[in-house]
Amino acid sequence: MKNFIYDYFKKINIELNQKQIEDFLTYKDILVQWNKVMNLTGITETKEVVIKHFADSVTALEIADFKNKTVIDVGTGAGFPGLPLKIAEPSINLTLLDSLTKRLNFLEEVCNKIDTKANFVHGRAEDLGKDLNFREKYDIALSRAVAPLNILAEFDLPFVKVGGLMIALKGPSAYEEIENAKSAITELGGEISLVKEVNLPDTDLKHNIVVIKKIKNTSEKYPRRAKKIERNPL
Repeated sequence: MKNFIYDYFKKINIELNQKQIEDFLTYKDILVQWNKVMNLTGITETKEVVIKHFADSVTALEIADFKNKTVIDVGTGAGFPGLPLKIAEPSINLTLLDSLTKRLNFLEEVCNKIDTKANFVHGRAEDLGKDLNFREKYDIALSRAVAPLNILAEFDLPFVKVGGLMIALKGPSAYEEIENAKSAITELGGEISLVKEVNLPDTDLKHNIVVIKKIKNTSEKYPRRAKKIERNPL
């Protein structure tokens, strides 16, 4: 399996060292173990986890410079995409944000076992996005499979410094979501800078990475309460 991981990541132009390969295997083992008692993922077969979670997450390295960046993974869940990115690019200063303590406990165990540092923050994005300890403090805010883009932008962009990036890993509906989110992105201080289609090798799996540049400060009235955001998206 170590050879499979090394070879597969090479296909997406990432060369892993021995520790990184072992870290991914440890992550997978703990994911499968915890998944027996809490719902983290529907994917548990080793090769599928490597491809559909780990490799899928780190494709973001192709489209942005993460080296030495402050990164917040908003609604991280089982740690995707933030923790695989941290394993592949250890210089990232990573914050993992989630509303469920159990998920953060899982992620803390993974990080302890692989000797990797991260910041674990329990809370809701719409609350912490107004907190001056978090607001506009990050070079990159990213999310995977959290919400439609017009809603996600209001959760993520308040965390991003002017000049920084919001990165959303989206499925095949990305372009439709972008059309629906254009006014929200502008209102929140962002502009679309790149949309890249990613094909995972040896599969028919495709996704789109949407990159939004923060060009001005987000108005203090955002983010709104979650129910308002969901009932009346910008």
